[in-house]
Amino acid sequence: MLNATKLIWLFFVINFMKILGLLFVAMGLSFCSTGQRNVNNSTKNATGMNKHSIHEFTVISIDGDSLNLSEFKGKKMMIVNTASKCGLTPQYKELEALYREFKDSNFVIIGFPANNFMAQEPGSDDEIAAFCSKNYGVSFPMMSKISVKGKDMHPVYKFLTSLSENGLEDNEVKWNFQKYLIDENGFLVRVISPTTAPNDPEIISWIKSK
Repeated sequence: MLNATKLIWLFFVINFMKILGLLFVAMGLSFCSTGQRNVNNSTKNATGMNKHSIHEFTVISIDGDSLNLSEFKGKKMMIVNTASKCGLTPQYKELEALYREFKDSNFVIIGFPANNFMAQEPGSDDEIAAFCSKNYGVSFPMMSKISVKGKDMHPVYKFLTSLSENGLEDNEVKWNFQKYLIDENGFLVRVISPTTAPNDPEIISWIKSK
């Protein structure tokens, strides 16, 4: 027969295990707000591999607000990593012109400032927003500065660059202003070189296509 000390110890162990189980459940349900994902939007590609949709992600805007990318369901998207001190920075002008021309035709551009290439985006979110507004009149959605490669790569870019995530291809971000084209369902359909102009005929044709 168990004595009182053993009963107390057994009671303590059982309750500790219950608390530990609840903590693991809570941790499993928690996500970082800058990379939150709703996995209900995944599907399979032609090879049977699961592919995810960019609509699964919630990101942080350059103003600090939470933005669920599912808000853009039904629109084609261009995702581009930007920088303020790059030789390609003037592409902001072409990006803005492209956005203004097609924003009412179910098309949106989303910019992700990143400092991964020769530290060419050193500013804070406020400084980046001011630069974009003053120099290029940027009105398309800009997000908070992130990393687009390396160990601290943002979840959205893990999706964009990994075959196991996007179901299209493995790739890497080669430089600032690399462009990812996303269809109306949030699936990656094409990766465009940083040096290709935003108004390239191939991109215009894709935007206009049904």
